[in-house]
Amino acid sequence: MIKDATYLANLIKNREISPIEALEEMNTRAKSNSELNAFVELDLDKAKNHLNQMKKDIESQPFFGVPFPLKDLGQSKEGMSQTFGSKLFKQNIATQTNHYTRKIEEAGFIPFGITTAPEYGFKNVTDATIYGPTRNPYDLDRFSGGSSGGAASVVASGISPIAGASDGGGSIRIPASFSGLIGLKPSRGNIITGPDSYRDWQGASVNFTLNVSIRDTQKMLSLLKPDNQFSPFVQPKAMLPVVNRPLKIAMCTTSPVESSVTNEAIQAVKNAAKFLEGLGHFVEEIDYPVNGDNLIRSYYQMNGGETAHMMAGISSALNRELTIDDMELMTWTIYQYGRKLSASDYVASFDAWDQSAVIMETLFQSYDLFLSPTATTVAPKISDDLQSNTIREKMLHAEDASKNELADMVYEMFEKSLWLTPYTQLANLTGQPAISLPTHMTKKENLPIGIQLMASKGNDRLLLEVGKWFEELNQLIIPSIYK
Repeated sequence: MIKDATYLANLIKNREISPIEALEEMNTRAKSNSELNAFVELDLDKAKNHLNQMKKDIESQPFFGVPFPLKDLGQSKEGMSQTFGSKLFKQNIATQTNHYTRKIEEAGFIPFGITTAPEYGFKNVTDATIYGPTRNPYDLDRFSGGSSGGAASVVASGISPIAGASDGGGSIRIPASFSGLIGLKPSRGNIITGPDSYRDWQGASVNFTLNVSIRDTQKMLSLLKPDNQFSPFVQPKAMLPVVNRPLKIAMCTTSPVESSVTNEAIQAVKNAAKFLEGLGHFVEEIDYPVNGDNLIRSYYQMNGGETAHMMAGISSALNRELTIDDMELMTWTIYQYGRKLSASDYVASFDAWDQSAVIMETLFQSYDLFLSPTATTVAPKISDDLQSNTIREKMLHAEDASKNELADMVYEMFEKSLWLTPYTQLANLTGQPAISLPTHMTKKENLPIGIQLMASKGNDRLLLEVGKWFEELNQLIIPSIYK
């Protein structure tokens, strides 16, 4: 039996533990794991006050009384911290509860704690200057990933079996791979946030959770679906899992940006393929289906445009121009790039996304799933320099660079990070669902590394059905505290 959030909810329902005791236990575990540096805020009194105000309906609230850590991006709770990992908002308190958090509360969860993220969520590691690095429970000298790094550390350490996370380019799946967790990025339109932002990077970014069981993942996908709130995206039609015939699975282990892929990451995929073949399914190796270099450049263009828009709003609210001292150097560079982009450039980004979506949906007419590594290697060390002094010097003068120079500068500043995680961005830009499953531990470092499965848009349930096969046949390697 997995001691997941469902398990904890059942303990509360059966009165084997009270919600207060669950909160206090999580608080104790968080404090005993303080070296992880995973929380922006951890206020037990706020959580208890919220519990007192809750509608106490155990029968209609499947997770009544279960503490739930929220991420410091896109998951606002009125009265709780909302810093975005930025020095400009270090003292900021959310003034409203958004739809994501409201649905978490409606499920019976108690919002407790705000987990760390890199500034504005731009990185695949969590190292906001205002808080410092968030560490991986498997190895404290390594990152747990990003941008949902705090959430990953909280779940992987055993502090909480579930935590709020979000994914705009792999920010759920990357930390899932680095930290031995289940990480689903749902289809575009399946989860809506609002009211502060409905499009979230034009549909590339989605709020969800990090989990240790498929049943929790499945329940959250159902609970977080939009009800009557506005959505700019058509909710994809749910497709039933194909379980009455052998599946046909495309597999690729080469990097879409031609970076090296470790033998361990390749072996993880081959082992998964062998497992699926053993169940009677067919696996065929293919070339990577899209031009990864062009696609990632379109992604950075979108980032630039969105950042320029965001900073214009912040500048207006502060009634002053923003300077390089208001943000981290990477954010400043993306901001300067966005300021040089035209509306035509911004629109061109989405043309590239749509072309890739057509390629992938065409692929899924021939194959049920697309299997790849989640990352090329294990979690990077905190001491690893993911940039160079040369690029940092260029970034200091980003304001003076041309649009084309900035395009190359942004690519270069992300390049080392991209080499680690080149597989995850595709699903964000095409809108298709993808899941990272913790199926492998490396021999040398004894660290987790995940495999990624993608499916056609709306076919999230097939990913969960296949994930269940891995889980039920003991192919998932989750943190031992939950076993």
